[in-house]
Amino acid sequence: MTSTSAIERNAARLLHTDGTALEPRALEWAASPLRVEVADEERIRRGHRFFEECLLDGRPVYGATTGFGPLVVYSGRSDAADQCRNVLDHLIAGQGPDLEPDLVRAAMLVRLWSLAAGRSGASMRVIEALTAALATDLAPAVPRLGSLGASGDLVPLAYLARALEGQGHAYLAGQRMPAGRALERAGLRPLVFQGRDALAMVNGTSLTTAAAGLALLSLHRSAKAAVLLTAALADVLGCTPAFLDPELLTAFGHGTTADVGRDLRGLLAGSDPRPDRPLQEPYSIRCTPQLIGAAVSAMGYADEVVRADLGGVSDNPLVFPEQEAVAHGGNFFGQPAAFAADLMTMVGTQLGNLAERQLDLLIDPRRNGGLPPMLSPDPGRQHALQGVQVVATAMVADMRRTAHPASVQSLPTNWHNQDVIPFGTQAAFNALDHARSLRLLHGALGVALRQAVHLGERPTGPGVTDLVDRLCAVVDPVDVDRPLDADVRAAADVLDAAAGS
Repeated sequence: MTSTSAIERNAARLLHTDGTALEPRALEWAASPLRVEVADEERIRRGHRFFEECLLDGRPVYGATTGFGPLVVYSGRSDAADQCRNVLDHLIAGQGPDLEPDLVRAAMLVRLWSLAAGRSGASMRVIEALTAALATDLAPAVPRLGSLGASGDLVPLAYLARALEGQGHAYLAGQRMPAGRALERAGLRPLVFQGRDALAMVNGTSLTTAAAGLALLSLHRSAKAAVLLTAALADVLGCTPAFLDPELLTAFGHGTTADVGRDLRGLLAGSDPRPDRPLQEPYSIRCTPQLIGAAVSAMGYADEVVRADLGGVSDNPLVFPEQEAVAHGGNFFGQPAAFAADLMTMVGTQLGNLAERQLDLLIDPRRNGGLPPMLSPDPGRQHALQGVQVVATAMVADMRRTAHPASVQSLPTNWHNQDVIPFGTQAAFNALDHARSLRLLHGALGVALRQAVHLGERPTGPGVTDLVDRLCAVVDPVDVDRPLDADVRAAADVLDAAAGS
């Protein structure tokens, strides 16, 4: 069994840390109570003992014997517990709304995995506190604004650590409450930090990695959903599949384009093209193998980065007991994730552009094969998809406006100690926001396809029928105008399930 194999035991997922990388899919499992077993406690204890020996020998260790950041040139507090309090107290300055509890719990899992490598000098009490919290549904309340992703996610992880102490606030069963009360109700004991524990908790990019990983998982599903939706649209409109010619796509030279074309051909096998369709369809159909294929290729790079981050140790300094070394450096610098997240944002935005244009094609009577405008059964009296398209346009505009890369926004701070900054956390948040908008755009297109089927003929390709049946099961036809916001979300859920099957 690999380190992240999930097994069903008392209806709870179980993960084992054995020194290998955490699988991205485990980030979504953390939304529910999750059991984590540490396979090599001795490795953690060995790293912690070596850290303590270094202090006894009088060796300088950043953050333990010194001040923090540019104040490293000054001595830290002499009492270890007081030094831990100092780490957290000066970082509790975050602002903005709370992050989603699911994201915070994913960050807890990533931080646990990094600390379990035994290179941070953290004690077992920190590991035990994280595993105990993950086994419940507790999630610390963490403000969105504060991390630069340059010296780790210092501020947000400080809120996470503080909640485990019983300070600040936390969510339990979806309710926000004082953290002490949440711990008590969850049956958890407050964590008492000693030694380097507090700095080890905050001095890494675990929140950045968690957000980037969740964005990646969502975008992978959305790329598959884009293929399903494109096939359904081409079938409903009766498009000729000439644009999917395998030799044509192979000649393009990009393997992912040929792969998407193959998937579309499979879904459209047995469909019946209409003779009145144009020789060449609009780009929103004809160029989908090239567009979606490029998105898949770009996500391949992002996947490599996220997996590397999930298997790495983001902290400073690191301990290497086998070499009797304490290494000071910059493993908390989230530049790889920043670049990958910005790339994911661009992927999400372009897939969103495609979805919005496909929706526009489907509601336009000049191009949709004779279906009524706005897919209304009684234009003028009923407006059907009109509001859905307006919202889709607003979402695309928002995605375009916020797609500017965060990874190049460097500006110095922290007394010029942090003079180059990747802004990986903001890049990852942006990618996750765009991924969530994209799935709703796909939900809007799904509602429109369901309505088009209601007003016209059912798809002729067996590969598309299953998706249409799933959409019809959760979205009623629009014969009389009604609110469609919940229908869009329900369609998005259907597409997630279909893409994951």
